[in-house]
Amino acid sequence: MNKALNHEGLEAFQELVKGVKPLTQDKQHFGTPLPAKVVRQELAPKLAVQHYFSDTFQPLLPSDGPMRWRAEHADKQELKRLRRGDYPPDLILDLHGMRQTEAKLELAALLEACIREQCQCCCVMHGYGTGILKQQLPLWLAQHPKVKAFHQAPKEWGGDAALLVLVDIGDQPFRR
Repeated sequence: MNKALNHEGLEAFQELVKGVKPLTQDKQHFGTPLPAKVVRQELAPKLAVQHYFSDTFQPLLPSDGPMRWRAEHADKQELKRLRRGDYPPDLILDLHGMRQTEAKLELAALLEACIREQCQCCCVMHGYGTGILKQQLPLWLAQHPKVKAFHQAPKEWGGDAALLVLVDIGDQPFRR
């Protein structure tokens, strides 16, 4: 009996769709698949390094005294507060033993993390060593648009083997 009902239903369906023409698909859309979120997060610092940090750019930095720099749009008092240690660093990056390419990637990741985590100040420890990172780090930091200022760190944060960096995180209502 079940087969008889099924057969009648099939005939009724065929009667209903007797004059219908099937649609032809004339276009195929094959987009490139988007990378997973984890892959995009891993690639973000590498893209930032290529976009922001150049080894040929030479900003105007002081030749005497402690290493310091302030962006044109930043307040002069910000650099003074940074020098005095009014901004304790929320994140600390230790670049000891890294090559320049590795240090660039880590620096870009640190700045992205500061922006994402709403950290206004961070400390980058470059160490003494041969002085390559000590020389290159200010050149890279001066190129990043979100860096407001940096100054040689006070003794408690590394002294002349580290820099305190002030990051522009925007005017967020939950800003520290």
